[in-house]
Amino acid sequence: MVKSGLIKAGYDYLVIDDGWSELDRGKDGKIIASETRFPSGIQHVADYVHAKGLKYGMYSDAGSKTCLGLPGSRGNEELDAQYFADLGVDFLKYDNCYAPASDWIVDRYSAMRDALNKTGRPILFSMCNWGAGDPWKWAQKVGNSWRTTQDIENSWDGMLRCLDNTIGLSRYAEPGAWNDPDMLEVGNPGLLENEQRSHFALWCLLKSPLFIGADLRKLSKSALEILTANEVIAVNQDPLGVAGDLIWKEGPIEVYAGPLKGGSRAVVLFNRHSITTQYPISNVTVTWDHLGYPSDAQATVRDLHAAKDVGVFAEAFTAGVDIHDAVMVKITPLKKEQKYEEWRPWPEQYTMQPSSAISSVA
Repeated sequence: MVKSGLIKAGYDYLVIDDGWSELDRGKDGKIIASETRFPSGIQHVADYVHAKGLKYGMYSDAGSKTCLGLPGSRGNEELDAQYFADLGVDFLKYDNCYAPASDWIVDRYSAMRDALNKTGRPILFSMCNWGAGDPWKWAQKVGNSWRTTQDIENSWDGMLRCLDNTIGLSRYAEPGAWNDPDMLEVGNPGLLENEQRSHFALWCLLKSPLFIGADLRKLSKSALEILTANEVIAVNQDPLGVAGDLIWKEGPIEVYAGPLKGGSRAVVLFNRHSITTQYPISNVTVTWDHLGYPSDAQATVRDLHAAKDVGVFAEAFTAGVDIHDAVMVKITPLKKEQKYEEWRPWPEQYTMQPSSAISSVA
């Protein structure tokens, strides 16, 4: 992460997923890290990660077992939260396996939230709850992110499924509480280069947490370039903190957009046509009306992948987009107005209605 430049691009969490513990807890009830996987001890790993200037994340489960059948945290939330805090953990991925429907999901995730807060250590709480229980309606007061869907798969169809299940949810996201359509598959062999580019652009626009699910030692040059595209990442990290969403669709042609600090718009022009079509390139247009701008407004269009200005346009912008690819642009009116920041990529009648019965996350 350090040598490749990923940390410089903003990737600063290294997270250990399921499989890090022994099969049984110790006599004191604490989870025991696998001596086979971590012969020098799990504390050594945490210290090493921190010494590299990275933040350290670990995994547990809101059920009796993890998805691999190792000890889960249900009923041991305070014990496990303190264990993580004592290790210096900065991030907790909290899964949803081995939990009966009778054990209400809000109660299970709230219990770990309370336990983490009790430790006094700031730990980012990532709810890997697969979209169960419609978390976008209540999770803002429980975790820092929530999964909107089942696990992503290393394929085009798997990526689209996660995307489609996140469309329409941007209005529920806010700074410190984000929709999570699951990790990035950029760098894995299941996606072509153009598919990886569109995948990354869309996740950035949705303000998804950006976690790389590929082997960092085997990243191709093109995958690394996609993952470190600074101007694309800047959309994901924009300080206005408003997630983008689908604003226009006609068959397999889609336009996604979101507002940026200062009144600009980030726009993704996306071509979902079948790979077998005779005509691989489709013209995709975004109109100023769709973006909350006057149709006669003059605006600079910047290609964020190429990191260069395309020109000044009025009324609309059109780009040729290849099959399974995306063009991501930033549109900035020459005449700035404060009201441009107030536009949102969802109908005005939609309002967030989170549960008022859940205490706030720290």
